[in-house]
Amino acid sequence: MFHFSRFRNTSALLYLHITTTVFRCVSTMSGTMRAVNFEPGGPENLRIGSVPVPKLREKEVLLKVYATAINRADTLQRKGLYPPPPGESDILGLEAVGIVEKLGSGCVKTWKIGDRVMVLLPGGGNAEFVASREELLMPVPDNMEFNQAAAIPEVWLTAFQLLFLVGKVKKNDTVLIHAGGSGVGTAAVQLCRQFGARAIVVAGSQEKIDFAKSLGAEEGFNYKESMFEPKVLKHTDGKGVDLILDCVGGSFFSQNINSIATEGTWVVYGLMGGRTIDTGDHLGKILQKRITIVGSTLRARSIQYKESLIADFTQRALPHFSSGEFRPIIDTTLPLDSIQEAHTLMESNKTTGKIVLQVRDQVKDEL
Repeated sequence: MFHFSRFRNTSALLYLHITTTVFRCVSTMSGTMRAVNFEPGGPENLRIGSVPVPKLREKEVLLKVYATAINRADTLQRKGLYPPPPGESDILGLEAVGIVEKLGSGCVKTWKIGDRVMVLLPGGGNAEFVASREELLMPVPDNMEFNQAAAIPEVWLTAFQLLFLVGKVKKNDTVLIHAGGSGVGTAAVQLCRQFGARAIVVAGSQEKIDFAKSLGAEEGFNYKESMFEPKVLKHTDGKGVDLILDCVGGSFFSQNINSIATEGTWVVYGLMGGRTIDTGDHLGKILQKRITIVGSTLRARSIQYKESLIADFTQRALPHFSSGEFRPIIDTTLPLDSIQEAHTLMESNKTTGKIVLQVRDQVKDEL
């Protein structure tokens, strides 16, 4: 990403635009593209390099990427802890937004070249082009820019899956949402509000809690200041919550056991707080309360599962973006070249919402 403020005259800007456009044309003609490369380790190991443009397999679409984003899964993959599913791209990035560039053989959906789409990916999104199964595409909501749309696919589909497909949330259920200021957390709060569930968030700052409340959460607790368990019980008149969305794991295990209601459902979808627990009498409490504990991931799910999830989301949730009832929450937008900064920011745990990466500028490409 070039910073135009560094150029002092129109001639320099014009020269930069022409040379950048020529570079992109040459790259596309030669079958290469810019993408995030890395060696296992810290953010300093991330680089922008030249790699082949993906070759399309059966029922795949080539997407010209304008914006993408990063997720916790990307930071884990960068560390060598979360490899992509077998046969999928090892380039980082679980979502992308852009324009349909080419249709592969066997495509039967109604997508056509030039369509504005966003996509959930098993990998490959942090690049100028990405190949995707046609079933995983969704239309970009009306009047929404690409950078905004890049904050939708991974976190909103994850939140939708956790609440409705896995957690079986019902109207008036009380839902405890950990990491209430995260991308998934802010999406889950809005989904709860829209579909009649009561959201309580746990987060690491009052600022994040207040923001979650502005989105529809009825209460929030700062886990850094005190234990959230007694406050959850007080807020629910001793009953506990009906559903927990847990991306923390080990360090909150005991408090979650005590915070959940009898016959509640506890969905574990991340382990930011560790993989091990001191069992104590936890097993006894699980039996006593008849708690259902479910583990959930999305990246390695089958195409059929994701297609069904996306179809359900497209019908039930996507129209609310066009109406303004839902909004993707973006903390920071950075150029793709700032990938090191993006990962460092993600791991600081200071963000609220998504970190979006702008891959190319829409206005310049349409000139």
